[in-house]
Amino acid sequence: MRFVLALLTALVFSLSALAVQPDEVLKDPALEKRAREISSGLRCLVCQNQSIDDSDAQLAKDLRLLVRERLVAGDSDQQIHDFLVQRYGEFVLLKPTFSAHTLLLWLTPVLVLVLGGIGAYAALRQRPQAQARLDEEEQKALEALLKRDRPTS
Repeated sequence: MRFVLALLTALVFSLSALAVQPDEVLKDPALEKRAREISSGLRCLVCQNQSIDDSDAQLAKDLRLLVRERLVAGDSDQQIHDFLVQRYGEFVLLKPTFSAHTLLLWLTPVLVLVLGGIGAYAALRQRPQAQARLDEEEQKALEALLKRDRPTS
């Protein structure tokens, strides 16, 4: 059983290594490192929840090759980023930029937390409050009622 669990764990952690094929890897380790950093922030347009670095889709492979071609041609990381956004739109980015048209996207989690806090505060305020202590006269009346209702032994 442990062997099967270890095998499954190794398989899960090695899935991202399967996406980038050996023929895609650049000979220059510095350029390859830059290519991996860039492609880890780009969305696979087929899979949509994976980076192109993790995806086995043909389009992801094409994008990985495009990134590497542009690196070899001497483009900076920002130039590659801008080129891909111009060509495919901001959807290609796993982490969209903070701008006016993505403001709702970035502020929605904060808005949900604030509204949830307000709702929780309102719910707690509507809970019944603890009763005030009895004054001396009410306490004597209560004791008299309790004495009257107690069975005598």
